[in-house]
Amino acid sequence: MLPSDTAPEHDAEHDAHPAAGPEVPTESVSLGALSLPARLTVAVAVGAVAVYTVWHLAMVFLFVAPSNTLSEDYRDTVRGYIYPEFEQNWKLFAPNPLQRQEGLEVRAEVRGADGGTEITDWLDLGAIDVEGIRHNPLPSHTAQNLMRRAWDFYVGAHNEDGDPVGQRGELSASYVHRIALLRLGEETDLDLDAVERLQLRSSTTRVPAPDWRAENYDTDTYYEELDWWAVTAEDLPRGALAQDDEGEQP
Repeated sequence: MLPSDTAPEHDAEHDAHPAAGPEVPTESVSLGALSLPARLTVAVAVGAVAVYTVWHLAMVFLFVAPSNTLSEDYRDTVRGYIYPEFEQNWKLFAPNPLQRQEGLEVRAEVRGADGGTEITDWLDLGAIDVEGIRHNPLPSHTAQNLMRRAWDFYVGAHNEDGDPVGQRGELSASYVHRIALLRLGEETDLDLDAVERLQLRSSTTRVPAPDWRAENYDTDTYYEELDWWAVTAEDLPRGALAQDDEGEQP
């Protein structure tokens, strides 16, 4: 280290104004610098987002708010917008979080060419929907909600003994069976016109407790089979009916 009395002198002016690299010009584009079409495009986009935001908030507010004159007058509009994309319920949170996995399977009794019948294997309808959702950034709402809501409709319209409650019970049974029939035709090479009867069964599996809990739940899968359901011509998709009609023509 050099002694203090022999330290080199510094240029005060150099210290006050250190050397700097070449200045890089910065340019900012203001809205006024845009062309008229560009400004109109920006204005329309901002206006559309603002209008949609207000509309969305209004629909959600009317949906969750207590019943009032406005929500009753526009009930169909509100429900048509909310379902199924923005449906809200308490099934994920308190007071009744879901604690089990529920599934639905279907099998069919099919008429063979020799006049006899055979029963197909069980087809897991829930697995089909999960396959259409997993790793799909934009899954179909049909895959997400159609089968699930149909089964919820069926369960809610039947009593503990499995008997339909009024006309809603009968309607829910036809609805869920027709969806199952349609999925059966989509996922297999089965000729729906040859299907005599359908049978559904539900599966229930308790979700195991996390590692940090002491509970030891029974996680076996339990099945409950519904009665066989006769398939009629009214239950067949229109495409199958059209093919059948063409085959009957001379």
